[in-house]
Amino acid sequence: MTLPIRCLVVDDKPLALDILTNYIGKVPFLHLAAATTNPLDALTRVAQEPIDLILLDIQMPELTGLQFLTALNSRSRVILTTAYAEYALDGFEHDVVDYLLKPISFERFYRAVLKVQQQMRPSPDLPLEQRAYLFIRTEHRMQRVDIANILYAEGLQNYTVVHTVAEKVIARQTFGSLESNLPPSAFVRVHKSFIVALAHISTVERSRIYIKNGNQEPVNIPIGDAYRERFYKLLGM
Repeated sequence: MTLPIRCLVVDDKPLALDILTNYIGKVPFLHLAAATTNPLDALTRVAQEPIDLILLDIQMPELTGLQFLTALNSRSRVILTTAYAEYALDGFEHDVVDYLLKPISFERFYRAVLKVQQQMRPSPDLPLEQRAYLFIRTEHRMQRVDIANILYAEGLQNYTVVHTVAEKVIARQTFGSLESNLPPSAFVRVHKSFIVALAHISTVERSRIYIKNGNQEPVNIPIGDAYRERFYKLLGM
């Protein structure tokens, strides 16, 4: 089962929010997670729950869309929306999916979100085994870690801990940066501070995931409220 694309709409104009939320409601593979006029609230939401696509206005008083992109620490895809065509080049320098010029027609909106759907669709030509390892930046070096050996990752205040079958690796990189380098078909974010490897889940009980590592006692990891529904859908429940 393909999960819907969770969307966050950010625009300081309520009318623009209404138009885009209406468009999202017409597309079966989209789901509106939230719509807000406050970009600071939007950044907080992205940090706390899974957001696949952000529809982002550029001209906002508290924080411009381009400033938002600079502060964004997530693998979320972004479609920019604005009434000013001159910002298009700046937007694409931030690797956005598309750029929609207001007033936005439904036909143009639909073409843009189709691009997102195509990017998120798993490709049979790219098996998970193609990426067998990644390099993690530690305090003094870049350390190779085999992806198959990663049990889970824990985001702390100033660093990230990657727990593997053999050791703990203290990563001097953000939680979001690590998440963006893990195969999304093999790892799932279950809490604002935890990503788990699906292959290493032993059992799931209520709001806890148990990760088994050899003969050691299983580690239990909480499932955050914002992540619960998406996680259980991945399990087919």
